[in-house]
Amino acid sequence: MSTDVIDLDQLRARLSELMPDIRRDLEALTRIPSVSLDAFDQAEIERSAEATAALFAAEGFDAEIVRAGGRPAVIARKEGPAGAPTVLLYAHHDVQPPGSEELWESSPFEPTERDGRLYGRGAADDKAGIMAHLAAVRAHGDDLPVTVVVFVEGEEEIGSESLPATLAAYGDRLQADAIVLADSTNWAIGEPALTTTLRGLIRAVVTVSTLSHGIHSGMFGGAVPDGLTALIKLLATLHTDDGEVAVTGLAADSASELPYDEPRLRAESGLLDGVELIGRGPLLERIWAKPSLTTIGIDAPTVDTASNTLVPSARAKISMRIAPSQEPMEAFEILKDFLLDRAPWGAHVEVALDDQGAGFAADATGPMYDAARAAFADAWGHPPVDIGVGGSIPFVAAFAERFPDAALLVTGVEDPDTRAHGANESLHLGEFEKVCLAEAALLARIAALQRP
Repeated sequence: MSTDVIDLDQLRARLSELMPDIRRDLEALTRIPSVSLDAFDQAEIERSAEATAALFAAEGFDAEIVRAGGRPAVIARKEGPAGAPTVLLYAHHDVQPPGSEELWESSPFEPTERDGRLYGRGAADDKAGIMAHLAAVRAHGDDLPVTVVVFVEGEEEIGSESLPATLAAYGDRLQADAIVLADSTNWAIGEPALTTTLRGLIRAVVTVSTLSHGIHSGMFGGAVPDGLTALIKLLATLHTDDGEVAVTGLAADSASELPYDEPRLRAESGLLDGVELIGRGPLLERIWAKPSLTTIGIDAPTVDTASNTLVPSARAKISMRIAPSQEPMEAFEILKDFLLDRAPWGAHVEVALDDQGAGFAADATGPMYDAARAAFADAWGHPPVDIGVGGSIPFVAAFAERFPDAALLVTGVEDPDTRAHGANESLHLGEFEKVCLAEAALLARIAALQRP
């Protein structure tokens, strides 16, 4: 699709004028500590939803705050020309907890620019997604080429638990020809990407018990196993000596053939010198398409408070990423059976499901994907690459199930240096402007698909 279907120079000039205001509004949203975890002040989530709704209402949208048993979401709609396609724009306004402020170089909820990046919790994930949608709309002003529906969720960072109920209650209002889900990443600075695969997720809690109560380690140690050592021994069975997942029966998919070497992986991950990589096969398959298992938490006595006692019971939380094609509950049962079969020393083992989410694999062909690739080329000067993401975004699968006829375009404002969820999360401001231009161009290109 050529640039003659849109006035790219006009869009680019308009966005250049708009970016100071876009940044101001992004900073205002970032200052709202809208952490959706129960332990945080949920009044801030309400304030964030209200601020988001107000931003779209100011652009002539019919904006409403909705709930379906969970955190507040925003649905907004603005009509385009009669008969024009409808595009749904998704983002989320909740954010991760900031963590220890000592790890931040500036206050997490006071956006601060350093070296062309805007630092702050949510500055990228995903309040920049909200503002990319708003920038695309503002770029077209009163000449919106398509009907736009905006859905900004308020609990993505805690698993989107009420999303199925929201889609059931409001799905008719969210029907669209294309859905742009702005919560992923780009391949590199200057290298845009469309996310076409996502791994699924299983979280499980494993409890290992050997005793009815704690007993003296000197009196009984050597003959009686303790729960914590038994747990450690069980967890050690999850991997082979080279770090490959030892659980048999799990699916493994293929990944895009993009140049990605060990030095880049080490730099992006912060791997310490001398620490070896784990697993087998191409690196992108390991992090995008094959299963992985990580122990993300253990309940056990702390080092400072531990006594000379055989711990009767211990538990761990395991995060398992599964291949995009794997059915989550099938994967959970495989993991559960594996652990139960390997109970050390006859220990009592319980495995409970904590969370699950399906993966996603797009058929990245057709006119909507052609329009998206052309729009990225408009902004960056070359088309995007197709990437997978090793993390899980369960809401993508929920949208795919609810709207099977819509083209799902998973885009993002992040880059490998964003550090979403970690300390010093940041947004590359130069790339963000390209994201905004690409989305504005995409709306025009989708409108052009129906022109004779």
